Amino acid sequence: MILTSDYHTHTPYSHGKNTVLENAMAAKAKGLKAIGITDHGFNHLVFGLKRRKLVDLRAEINEAEKITGVKVLMGMESNLTSVKGDTDMLKTDLKYFDLYLCGIHEVLRFKSIGDFYKIFIKNYGAYKLGKRPSDKSVAVTTQAYINAIKNNPIDIITHINYKCFCDVVEVAKCCADYGTYIEINTKKRHVSAEELNRMAATGVRFVIDSDAHSADRVGDTAIAEEILAEASVPLEQIDNIDGRLPNFRFARFKAENL
Repeated sequence: MILTSDYHTHTPYSHGKNTVLENAMAAKAKGLKAIGITDHGFNHLVFGLKRRKLVDLRAEINEAEKITGVKVLMGMESNLTSVKGDTDMLKTDLKYFDLYLCGIHEVLRFKSIGDFYKIFIKNYGAYKLGKRPSDKSVAVTTQAYINAIKNNPIDIITHINYKCFCDVVEVAKCCADYGTYIEINTKKRHVSAEELNRMAATGVRFVIDSDAHSADRVGDTAIAEEILAEASVPLEQIDNIDGRLPNFRFARFKAENL
């Protein structure tokens, strides 16, 4: 299994240590054809990307692509901010980006106090206390993911079930229906082999991403290799390995609507 591209990396524009160019150079050294620069979404209270910096980020991305010859995509790891499926990637932001990731994070400004309570306190909060979230809380978070996928042209759901739990099969079914990828994140183990198998059975497509916060981790696949060795997911269902490149939903959306 050889990684073709890595669509989840961070820079000092959010929580990363290395520059856009350094990440792109690392991608080139690993033989990758493409890399996503996907800093944390605007509503992250500590490490969020700033809208006023988007022009500067685009300039760095264009320069890095020119220097390295690697396709460098400007993306964002947006945050799921409401039960209705809102994210912090607004319609007015879409024109700036090439890639649309979405996940749930700590230290996040939710759309309302009610959303904060239902998604964070009831689900994340239970995890922090060492308790299992209630079935109702899991169902609410599952529906939030489904609403987000239906209502937004999201390319990749990042580190699903990391500290904030949902029904991964129901989310995977929705991803399969709408052309959204499920990420196998190699920064942290976020699903079990059994969960991965059950998601794969829905027909959903996967990508492997490093979630690199430093250039030395760009293209890292170690955790993915471990879990795939335990699971029975056909490698043909992973679209950024062995020369394959994903067919991203957001690019199609932009071509048709922007």
